[in-house]
Amino acid sequence: MDEHGAAYRGLLIRHLVMPNDVSGSKAILKFIAANLSTESYVNIMSQYRPCFKANGDDQINRSITHSEYRAVINTAKELGLHRGF
Repeated sequence: MDEHGAAYRGLLIRHLVMPNDVSGSKAILKFIAANLSTESYVNIMSQYRPCFKANGDDQINRSITHSEYRAVINTAKELGLHRGF
C-alpha cells in the first residue's frame, strides 16, 4: 500500500445482490470460495435500484430487502469468506 492506503496490486471482487436472487449470489460465492480463495476480498453490494425497464419485470422491479442482503452475507461467512462485505 502507498501512504494513502491505496493497494498496488490484488483483487477485489464486487458482487451486486439483486432481488429474488437473480444474480445467483450463493453460486457465485461458492465459486469464489472453492476456486479462488476464502481469503478473497469480496464486496457484497446492496445498492441495486430498479431503473428504466426493470420496473416492468416482476423479478427485479424492487430494491432488495434487508433479509435478502443478510442472507448473502451469512452465506459468505458459512463458506469461509471473511474479507470485505
